[in-house]
Amino acid sequence: MIKRIFIRDTNSSSADKARDFCNVLRNQLREKQMDEKVQLIRAADMGVYNQGIVMRILPDDLLYGQVEEKDIPRIVSETICGGKRLNDLMCHHAARQCRIVLRNCGVVDPESIEDYIAQDGYQALAKVLEQNDPEKVLAELKTSGLRGRGGAGYPTWLKWNLARNVKESQKYVICNGDEGDPGAYMDRSVLEGDPYSVIEGLTIAGFVTGASKGYFYIRAEYPLAIERIQKAIDQAYACGLLGENILGSTFRFDAEVRLGAGAFVCGEETALIASIEGKRGYPRPRPPYPSTQGLWGKPTVINNVETLANISPIILKSGKWFAGIGTETSKGTKVFAVTGKVKNSGLVEVPMGTSIREIVFDIGGGAGSGKKVKAVQTGGPSGGVIPEDFFNTPVGYENLQKIGSIMGSGGMIVMDESDCMVDIAKFYLRFCVDESCGKCAPCRIGGTQLLNLLEKISDGKGEEAHLAALRRISFAMQKASLCGLGQTAPNPVLSTLNYFEDEYRTHVLEKRCPARKCGRLFRYSIIQEKCKRCGLCVRNCPSDAISGNREKGYVIDEAKCSRCGLCLETCKPNAILRG
Repeated sequence: MIKRIFIRDTNSSSADKARDFCNVLRNQLREKQMDEKVQLIRAADMGVYNQGIVMRILPDDLLYGQVEEKDIPRIVSETICGGKRLNDLMCHHAARQCRIVLRNCGVVDPESIEDYIAQDGYQALAKVLEQNDPEKVLAELKTSGLRGRGGAGYPTWLKWNLARNVKESQKYVICNGDEGDPGAYMDRSVLEGDPYSVIEGLTIAGFVTGASKGYFYIRAEYPLAIERIQKAIDQAYACGLLGENILGSTFRFDAEVRLGAGAFVCGEETALIASIEGKRGYPRPRPPYPSTQGLWGKPTVINNVETLANISPIILKSGKWFAGIGTETSKGTKVFAVTGKVKNSGLVEVPMGTSIREIVFDIGGGAGSGKKVKAVQTGGPSGGVIPEDFFNTPVGYENLQKIGSIMGSGGMIVMDESDCMVDIAKFYLRFCVDESCGKCAPCRIGGTQLLNLLEKISDGKGEEAHLAALRRISFAMQKASLCGLGQTAPNPVLSTLNYFEDEYRTHVLEKRCPARKCGRLFRYSIIQEKCKRCGLCVRNCPSDAISGNREKGYVIDEAKCSRCGLCLETCKPNAILRG
């Protein structure tokens, strides 16, 4: 029996270490004449994080962590050749995840359609085509309670049904892979680790809605995802799983990849459609909705990557099975990219209803900095900041909305006490201002006004009236903006204002940043008793803000100081204080 070994470096985004490890392992296998009996696969995700090089060996179902090159001879001789388990290398991690979307990541070779088929791949499509009953598929989806995983949470069955009921000879389905939230990489990982499941989901959507053409809209910054999706499409055509008479039926479906240029606004459905049509990515008023009048004026269904990856398990295991996971209003699982000041950053897939506290502390391991966790930000630039007091909130569409945030596509950024909430709001708002298409005035002008006010506050020029102005402009943007970008851009501002107003007031009234992040609201000073007159601070000060000499001592001119912090980093006796 051929063994399969999946390898991933879980400590780094760089592929170099895993690649070098694979080369050494391959040479060892060749020396033992085992290279034809073992298949090495570089995995995109295995549900294990911060465990160095991780190896999953199948069919033995062994998971080794913190593996080094010096362990390779022992692994080859004792485990691969001898079938022995090496207990000192076994990776023990809490099984708190429930993997549906990520079920094949780290299990199947993402470049082998045969490998995917061996894991029940395309069985759902075969079942759908054999039954030849789109209404039955819609009923299963309705029972499942699957809602859009791109952020809005619209019922998937209802979106498909709207397009199905429109009488048109030409219809389209689109996979939205334009993942643009800072710190988010859920869709990219699924496209890289299990492209076939997304293609199968898109094909089933085409059959149910009556569409004959599908598009994968993927941002050009994801070269590996694009490469693997294209390869998977080519293999599907070669196997008769795309094109004419799929699996011997009368159903025809074609798919192709379209690249996005990295515009955040093109994650919005109507802007995405305009981009595929070759136009500038401007959103348009709705209605009409894409389900009735979308791509080139034809009925169009748009689902994101994670939504489509859920389709085939629902078809195979039933909507009732899927509905049994999660909560009453939020069914199934959700993939989160947990990043920021957290010990175990990475992708996690948990049942809906799992508390934020479980994700951050039980799976994420708490703050990696050793400081106290202060808040998490969910939903990307469209989401909100949730303070630690609300970490017992179960993740779900309505639950997160009640506390001023949204589910979004699944980004979750952890912040500790060193993070300034004014600075966080300013970061996300600057992102939205940069990414605004500028078509509507509430977003174009309102976003800039909010950003200017936040910059005044962080520069020590804030006034108490500015806090009321932030709320007033935010509400105007929410009510009057054309698309979701402008309507949700104020969310980080409003949520930080609601939960951390005392921090804003400290900036405004005391001209002080409690987290010491806002450069104009702290100053550097030299403690003369500690200073050893080494002169390193003077030599490394790019703004020449430090003056004096070894005899009289050194002083910092606050007017010239750029707050770069180089003096603090180069001061050997720790004589410089930031406060």
